[in-house]
Amino acid sequence: MKRLALLAAVLAAGAAPLAAHAEDVVRGGDPKSPIASVVTVPAGYDMIYVSGMVPPVIDDKAVGVAKFGDTKTQTIGVIKRLEEALKSQGASLSDVVMMRVLLVGDPAKDGKMDFAGMMEGYKTFFGTAEQPNKPSRITSQVSALVADGMLVEIEVQAARKPKK
Repeated sequence: MKRLALLAAVLAAGAAPLAAHAEDVVRGGDPKSPIASVVTVPAGYDMIYVSGMVPPVIDDKAVGVAKFGDTKTQTIGVIKRLEEALKSQGASLSDVVMMRVLLVGDPAKDGKMDFAGMMEGYKTFFGTAEQPNKPSRITSQVSALVADGMLVEIEVQAARKPKK
């Protein structure tokens, strides 16, 4: 019995360095899909959690949706803010492994979320030739965000190889 315990301890100690030096984040699912259906992050990666970001004001004299733009415009503004937050931590959008998108119903669409508009903005940053990585993602409609006219809030989790 002691030999089994010793063998298990030796194997566990030997396996730990291998897991910590895994090479890549694995993204799975249909290659034609704009999102990954599953993402596996190897042990030893640094995890970065970015709080929900809302869109920047594009017209401070406007009110409602016009103050922030349509869903596509807001999505692009939010993702640029996420990009800056990640950059401050030495990461980029290519490191995003999980995304949560909250959409408010657009008054111009009878109160329905503009999923197509969000996807247009999203696809300019993810799954492109310049940045092919796609995160796993959830998109939900909510009744409101913190300011009238905001249609989009996004939070992300990113994983990057540790700095040496």
